[in-house]
Amino acid sequence: FADGDPNARLMFVGEGPGADEDMQGLPFVGKAGQLLNNMITAMGLKREQVYIANVVKCRPPENRTPLPEEMEICGQYLFRQIMVIKPKAICALGGTAAKALLGTKEGVTKLRGNWQSWHGIPLMVTYHPSYLLRPYNQNAKHEAWEDLKKLLHFVYD
Repeated sequence: FADGDPNARLMFVGEGPGADEDMQGLPFVGKAGQLLNNMITAMGLKREQVYIANVVKCRPPENRTPLPEEMEICGQYLFRQIMVIKPKAICALGGTAAKALLGTKEGVTKLRGNWQSWHGIPLMVTYHPSYLLRPYNQNAKHEAWEDLKKLLHFVYD
């Protein structure tokens, strides 16, 4: 259901488990997870210092985007996770996480780079690592890094 430090000041929330995550029982362990680890390392942190969770806790059939009902049901668990962790800030990775946490229909491109709020906790939306792995999204990597720098300065300065 999650991985990381239960006392973390920074929490990352993704969409849901993929095949690798399903097999290992941990979030973000596949190719997107390797990139997320690199992003966390670039921030000067270790994966063990942050908390990583997903909106849905089980892999949707054929790895499809979770349905609104699935996000709502699993969102209750995520709500409790966030309330227990009490991070200083949340990073929503991708559109599904942003929509689930913010209850919006806006996409990542419009939301990213600007501070939002989830129940009083500052929240930054950025691109999902799987999106950044696609070769035609090179500009998005720079934008994601700018988002992460904002998070880093807010949480640790």
